Amino acid sequence: MLHSFQGELAALLTAVFWTITALAFESASKKAGSLSVNLLRLMMAFVFLSLYGLFTSGSLFPLNATTHNWIWLSVSGLIGFVLGDLFLFQSYVVIGARISMLVMALAPPIAAVTGWLMLGETMTALGLIGMVVTLSGISLAILGRKGADENEPISLKPRSRFGLKYPLKGLLLAFGGAAGQGIGLVFSKYGMGDYDAFASSQIRVLTGVIGFMVVITVYGRWKRVKAAVQNLPAMKSLSVGAFFGPFLGVSFSLLAVKYTSTGIASTIMAITPVMIIAPAALLFHEKVSLREVIGAILAVIGVVMFFI
Repeated sequence: MLHSFQGELAALLTAVFWTITALAFESASKKAGSLSVNLLRLMMAFVFLSLYGLFTSGSLFPLNATTHNWIWLSVSGLIGFVLGDLFLFQSYVVIGARISMLVMALAPPIAAVTGWLMLGETMTALGLIGMVVTLSGISLAILGRKGADENEPISLKPRSRFGLKYPLKGLLLAFGGAAGQGIGLVFSKYGMGDYDAFASSQIRVLTGVIGFMVVITVYGRWKRVKAAVQNLPAMKSLSVGAFFGPFLGVSFSLLAVKYTSTGIASTIMAITPVMIIAPAALLFHEKVSLREVIGAILAVIGVVMFFI
């Protein structure tokens, strides 16, 4: 039975890994800068993937990949890592990981539309309902009303209303991250085919390393990269994020799209904004409202619908 849902299970594990990596990379990006963190975490991930390849297939490098694998996985790496994560990591600095992950919930519909256009993928009615329920739960858990200043007297407080509670720049950066992840995931599936998911991740990561090296050279940020390496607290957070993000998280996301549609996989992975509530409350003492709890329950119900 579990074998029938290995794609969905891989997507669920990916959501867990991305919860950990989002918190770790928010901390690292604020200490060392998003560009430096992006390059260093991909370099670390490449080492992890190379060692994994050595122990599992006897090769440090995916030499058996086809031209098709290299071309389309490289395109995926440029879209997902270089462009998408460049925007996403800067959004961590501007609006934080929790709200950035909320906007990243837009990745599933972007992936579903891209999968429909590129791969001719379809979704069942139950899958579509599950997507709507999951995304509704995420929205309910994170979105709220724009309230008045808590220091004002009650009699002077204006009525609360919905509105932008966070900087538009940060929200647009996070949207760029969502677009990069959604589109990049579809290109990954097309480029991977029946090829190994971890070796496919290694090709994507290598492309990302080269891409960020070019970006850092163009902007003259190598001194900041050197400073980041010397920042021990930042490197600790970065190491945790690199292991759970571009190594485990990205590889399991490719396993997910290999065994199920990109729309379903992306929707299950989109529960990260709900999963991040509990660790944020425990680690950073954030208050969790009843609205967020109800949203979390709805999101879980939506995920369960993919297993029926």
